[in-house]
Amino acid sequence: MEPTSKKVLIIRYSSIGDIVLTTPVIRCIRTQWNAEIHFLVKESFLSVLSKNPYITKIHLKEQTTVEELKHLNFDHVFDLQKNRQSLRLIGRLGKPYTSFDKLNIKKWLLVNTKINTLPKIHLVDRYFEALAPLGINNDHLGLDMFLDEDAISPEIKGLATAHYDILVLGAAHNTKRISLQKAREILNLHRHTTILVGGNDVAEMGSLLKKEFPHAIKMTGKSSLAETSYLIKHAGLVFTGDTGMMHIAAAFQKKIVVLWGNTVPDFGMYPYFGMSDVGKYLSLEVKDLGCRPCSKLGFNSCPRGHFDCMEKINISASEISTFENE
Repeated sequence: MEPTSKKVLIIRYSSIGDIVLTTPVIRCIRTQWNAEIHFLVKESFLSVLSKNPYITKIHLKEQTTVEELKHLNFDHVFDLQKNRQSLRLIGRLGKPYTSFDKLNIKKWLLVNTKINTLPKIHLVDRYFEALAPLGINNDHLGLDMFLDEDAISPEIKGLATAHYDILVLGAAHNTKRISLQKAREILNLHRHTTILVGGNDVAEMGSLLKKEFPHAIKMTGKSSLAETSYLIKHAGLVFTGDTGMMHIAAAFQKKIVVLWGNTVPDFGMYPYFGMSDVGKYLSLEVKDLGCRPCSKLGFNSCPRGHFDCMEKINISASEISTFENE
């Protein structure tokens, strides 16, 4: 292998899905620049990147000082976070850097006026538009997710040997979550063995669904991020809201049914598969709803109290079956 020609720092503090969406950038900088890759991230998201072979060293935001980063004498900094903290850090490092257009004004317009001026382009492709002047180009191989197989329990590995689908109940914001009623509809119409995944915050919901539907397997509040990712990797169909698990499913090239709540695909963070995206996911959403999108992120509850963006989604057994068998 040729000697490393550059040493670079990539900044993305959070969260699961956003970090997974940086993986094509990591891979392409490593392979096209033969670079030594350093990544700055919050400790709680370390497991998303810990086994990525393209990264030389991961630095934890909570534990790493500016002086430590300065001492590494980076040739270039790639800011994929682009907030006040990352911009302040770049200023203190004093190194050449590249960032990207977050389109915040256009997102604000869509949320607050429903005027859509957003370009029809995925966030990953916006990253590569910013990197193109440096000679870094998208290899179109999609997202990466590397797992620590030793961290997977025998129970999870045993589950993964069977045929099953995944229903993701959790999400960072409640208005992105699949609601209890929609979960019931999915399980009622799609009677394959289905593993319910999510954190402790949806464990009770998982227990309730397990009691109602014998073909459901409750793993909410039971599996780590790595174990949930392992289950997704070996699953058939994945049902999810706009979540980090959606992007992990895309990294594993799974077929995905996405139920969009308060956010919209036009924000540019729909499932990304690289060159093989045709027919890989099915979007279910309530279009032309006057209050949607109500946020580019999400809320703990619907600001209007009805959650129509989720509750009025039409779930068709025949449409899902056709999609699954295409």
